Amino acid sequence: MVDQVALARRFPKSFTWGFGTAAYQIEGATKEDGRGESIWDRFATIPGKTHNGESGEPACDSYHRWREDIAVLKELGATAYRFSIAWPRILPDGTGAVNPKGLAWYEQFVDGLLEAGIEPFPTLYHWDLPQALQDRGGWPSRDTAHAFADYASVVVGALGDRVTRWSTLNEPLCSAWLGYLSGDMAPGIEDAQAAFSASHHLLLGHGLAVRAARAARPNLEMGIVMNVGPAIPASDSPEDRDAARRADLTDSHWFHDPVYLGSYPQEVIDFSGVTMPIQSDDMKIISERLDWHGLNYYFPAKIADDPSGDGARTHWGHIDGPKTDMGWGINASVMRDFLIKLKTHWKTPKIYITENGSAWPDTVAPDGRIYDPEREQYLMEHLSAAAEAIEAGVDLRGYFGWSLLDNYEWAYGYAKRFGYAYVDYPTQTRTIKESGRAFSRLIRASRGG
Repeated sequence: MVDQVALARRFPKSFTWGFGTAAYQIEGATKEDGRGESIWDRFATIPGKTHNGESGEPACDSYHRWREDIAVLKELGATAYRFSIAWPRILPDGTGAVNPKGLAWYEQFVDGLLEAGIEPFPTLYHWDLPQALQDRGGWPSRDTAHAFADYASVVVGALGDRVTRWSTLNEPLCSAWLGYLSGDMAPGIEDAQAAFSASHHLLLGHGLAVRAARAARPNLEMGIVMNVGPAIPASDSPEDRDAARRADLTDSHWFHDPVYLGSYPQEVIDFSGVTMPIQSDDMKIISERLDWHGLNYYFPAKIADDPSGDGARTHWGHIDGPKTDMGWGINASVMRDFLIKLKTHWKTPKIYITENGSAWPDTVAPDGRIYDPEREQYLMEHLSAAAEAIEAGVDLRGYFGWSLLDNYEWAYGYAKRFGYAYVDYPTQTRTIKESGRAFSRLIRASRGG
């Protein structure tokens, strides 16, 4: 195992240490206090779409147990908490009348975090689009981008006096490619043109929301959170190396280039055969200046050329070697290298690792503890890689472990556990795992404790 004290000393004392969650994965209370239906509520009712037909009800019941969650954060030594705000809890119809009970819940939660000395680090959109907006076209519709900006204005107007750092979107890649291309996630649509239109309107909504948030509260720090699975060629052949390049264009570059370079990779448009719904000022809006960048990293992808395939002609798989309970290959050095690429290629502002973690088949031991050495090893390897990135000149300001709690893992239902705290779903009892205790020791050591 890594020397935790030595590793802790490689991070500045001002480094932000936190944990992350998402509203639909933990809150429950999907029909309480005026909350509207989300695309995930609807998606989970479609046979075969989620594990055992499970939904985010009741999830971790955090809507009622938020004080317990804050207590867990305090025990772990967190200095910040990354959570998301449920759009359908604020605007049940996606637009129009604000639900005052929804806003009030987040106000009390933010106040509770601040009283505990924990910085709120909210995300405005973590995949739970109001179903009413999906019924009117969803993200493939330009109107949804404008609706998102209006929603951002409402939330930031209410909470921006207490919350400094905001992210607009979480993983627009997943919202577009998995929601509208593969259909693996809500809303479960399989249509390439819809997916590419959705990708553009997600990013347009991001830019419009940045402007709306700054208009509501000028002194905020605005960011976006992107996920990456950097491509590793399946072999050294020119064909596989070029396939990996194309895969990175479709994933990393498609979403990063518009935000930081003001354009989409033309090659992707050409081989995808789609029409982009770009209007005159869109790219200027999308590339609105940001204050910070969020990186979500879990695993790299192994890419081989697929001559029989269409478009990008790539075969996607997992790298060889040890894998998590999700079947994801483990390679921390790829995260380090991508952090360096963010600095050198896209010249991003300061960076936070906003998600990084691993799922394992955790069980409660006879002594009541949860021993998860694999998660601890994964954590320490990736923190070592993060420290190497800092030493290479990356302006990395913080790390959020995924996840604070075991929770509803989207299409996987409750079958996968990512938490640093174990959740016994029948009783909703939270128990910090041994990996969480190791992480807590490292956090305290890094802060001189």
